[in-house]
Amino acid sequence: MGDFYQNGIVTNLHNLTRRPVEDLEKDLLSFSKQRPMALVLPSLYSELEGPALKNIVQELTKVPYLEEIVIGLDAASEDQYRHALEYFGLLPQRVSVIWQDGRRMQAIDEQLKEQGLAPTEPGKGRNVWFCLGYVLASGRSRSVALHDCDIVTYDRELLARLIYPVANPGFNYMFCKGYYSRLAEGKMNGRVSRLLVTPLIRALKKVCGHSDFLDYLDSFRYPLAGEFSFRTDVINDLRIPSDWGLEIGVLSEMKRNYATNRLCQVDIADRYDHKHQDLSPEDASRGLSKMSTDISKALFRKLATNGEIFSYEKFRTIKAAYYRIALDFVETYQNDAIINGLSFDRHSEEKAVELFSRNLIRAGTDFLTNSAERPFVPSWNRVISALPNILDDLKQAVDEDNRTYGEQ
Repeated sequence: MGDFYQNGIVTNLHNLTRRPVEDLEKDLLSFSKQRPMALVLPSLYSELEGPALKNIVQELTKVPYLEEIVIGLDAASEDQYRHALEYFGLLPQRVSVIWQDGRRMQAIDEQLKEQGLAPTEPGKGRNVWFCLGYVLASGRSRSVALHDCDIVTYDRELLARLIYPVANPGFNYMFCKGYYSRLAEGKMNGRVSRLLVTPLIRALKKVCGHSDFLDYLDSFRYPLAGEFSFRTDVINDLRIPSDWGLEIGVLSEMKRNYATNRLCQVDIADRYDHKHQDLSPEDASRGLSKMSTDISKALFRKLATNGEIFSYEKFRTIKAAYYRIALDFVETYQNDAIINGLSFDRHSEEKAVELFSRNLIRAGTDFLTNSAERPFVPSWNRVISALPNILDDLKQAVDEDNRTYGEQ
């Protein structure tokens, strides 16, 4: 049960009354006449082979208010793409499956490469970027929600609560971030949010001084949540990071483009669990190790654009401040776990803090030495200015793939 407390500078929309999902959906169906809605689902083909996505699809068949569902499909062969069209064909809404590895989408990618505008890294950021481009190209929707395909505790109330703030014509929100508690199997999850992001933000405040941006980030209850929604007007100017910094990058863009009274966060689930990444301390290119490095760089980049000057010495100071604050958080979380009857492995928590602190230095060093790095995929406004027909080409490519392979 949530409380009504408003923390920070971003509006919290709580779950105070357990309003029935059917009641929410009745409102959303009414809103859809004025503000049609889309859902974006970035997915690896491997998600189709697991139980989480099967349940998500079953839940979505009951959703009455969506105008379209856009699925970005990565790592799929031709046969797997055909299977995906059949798999998602159970949905009653208008469905478009973007075959990211297909010949037509690769041709779109080549057009972008010729202009230096193509996403440089494979992954969720690239997938989401093309999906949002298709939403723009289709022109069918005015509000968009996005969530992952590995949520094992999914029910359709999550989507209803997530999209409600940007779909309601009586609200002025342009962007909404989902939040939830991360509890499963009698223990706390969400290590990167708990043990990296919040302690790092507090350390940056201490070392770098007061920052409106850091206060803003510190207002989000779950800044790394992969569930968010926005009005389609947001998409044109959005510059999305192509690595694990996606969520922090999106929050940064919202702060840059809109006043905070146009942004909110909403409680979307009592229970939330999804596929867990390994800590991967032995391999910095995988798992939570890579995630922590990418997220740290995303924070450093944004502060640098705000005028912060970094050096090796400052990064060492940030690491020391982070380490002390993160260890204090470990004790706080342990006490919270005990009073709630949850299990808590303090040793593994502190091992994660040690890895994250090492990766802060790695991220800082990479930030200082890689000055030519281009961390963001260009905005669609820039892409359209260079290639005026690109959205038409993108829509045609996706629609032809769906039609051609769906008929075979």
